[in-house]
Amino acid sequence: ELFRRKVVENVGFDSPLEGYPGLMEVTKVLNTRFKTSDEVKAVSKRVLVSLFPSWLPPAFRAMFARPFPEFSLAMNAVVTALACQWLMGRTTLNEVEVVDERAKDGEGGAGTRLVPGVKVERCRYLEESGCASVCMNSCKFPTQDFFREDMGLPVTLEPNYEDFSCQFVFGKAAPAPEDDEACNTPCFNQCTFKKPARPAGKKAAGADDANLCPGRTLP
Repeated sequence: ELFRRKVVENVGFDSPLEGYPGLMEVTKVLNTRFKTSDEVKAVSKRVLVSLFPSWLPPAFRAMFARPFPEFSLAMNAVVTALACQWLMGRTTLNEVEVVDERAKDGEGGAGTRLVPGVKVERCRYLEESGCASVCMNSCKFPTQDFFREDMGLPVTLEPNYEDFSCQFVFGKAAPAPEDDEACNTPCFNQCTFKKPARPAGKKAAGADDANLCPGRTLP
């Protein structure tokens, strides 16, 4: 209820439907009301920030993220897995191997290390929205930005648009959108969103607006 109330406050619309269907209807308005994906991402991040007392993120950065980064990553993975199942569905804690430029392999190249992760087995939010753009612009990118900018932790979300799973990787810096594989994924055939929206001044060569879902981040 808190999450939905914060979304409603920032979007200026509420649904008469109760429960998860009502939340998804509000989410649809969030992703169609604004003209660009940047606006959708900014509002979505504002929702995430509003879920916490204003003093908490800066205090966490100073007391945990900076002096105890590894512990902070593991703690946030646990909290994410426990607190977000109602929104995303079943989650499990795991470890993910990532490239570590500070370590060297046997041939002098970059080594690897294990970092905490959360595996969403089948994301309810993605599946019920039926839209890759909704995933990217109202979940993936705002969440990554929130952890980096407000909590002081690098986190990457890696959605799988074939099986609707998602891997949270705590300790992996998120790539730039133009280098993110998720941005190169076409939306689903069953996507019900019709109104196109793009970052200002950006349009893919030969792109057909009629086939773009709202907020789609174009390379």
